[in-house]
Amino acid sequence: MLNYQADPELLRNKVILVTGASDGIGKEAAWTYARHGALLVLLGRSQNKLDRLAAMIQHETGVSPVVYALDFLTASPQEYHQLAEQLSSTFHRLDGLLLNAGILGTLGPIEQADPAEWQQVQQVNVTSTLLLIQALLPLLRRSPAAAILFTSSGVGRRGRANWGAYAVSKFATEGLMQVLADELATTHIRVNAINPGATRTAMRAKARPDEDPGCLPTPAALMPVYLYLMGNDGRSVHGQSVDAQPPRNG
Repeated sequence: MLNYQADPELLRNKVILVTGASDGIGKEAAWTYARHGALLVLLGRSQNKLDRLAAMIQHETGVSPVVYALDFLTASPQEYHQLAEQLSSTFHRLDGLLLNAGILGTLGPIEQADPAEWQQVQQVNVTSTLLLIQALLPLLRRSPAAAILFTSSGVGRRGRANWGAYAVSKFATEGLMQVLADELATTHIRVNAINPGATRTAMRAKARPDEDPGCLPTPAALMPVYLYLMGNDGRSVHGQSVDAQPPRNG
């Protein structure tokens, strides 16, 4: 899977929504899916960043993504359903959902965790995912072969000192993926999680300012796994948490 070579037409005409599409892995995944033929829905907080990405994708592929700005920290359940209604009127179905949006919060001992920030991290990283899935499942059920990909983390499998609210949110993400996968086991919707590992992104730089980013893989290096699990070649994988790169320390 790590060395997967995707057919250029792997995602032709598949409707795929990517959250956290403004930066980092989400931005790279959106580019990659578009280059393999997908019809993109870009979801994030920054309208300007999303518009710029959409313009670049349109320039390269000739297909303009749908852009939808939504702040997961403050959005109401009604706003998620409004998104679903808009997508239903435009595409009538959804073939893929990459749940990539997330925030880090302040790293430090549990003893010093700020309760308000703790709630914010859980809201963005976990609760918003629940609300989005609830709103979009009817559209995913209309697809003949749909895929939902959660974004996990190594600190969501084994706790690590000082990773606080972020680590706890990723444990919850793993749990939510497993529960949903079991509930959808007899459907045509595949559910998996990807642990990207240490990657050259702004979030990683914030978490580990002592680290040389040049020693880390770029988001582009992880895309074989993102393609495999989103496309039909990965249809036999369900309910799994997959590493996007070989294990490393840190």
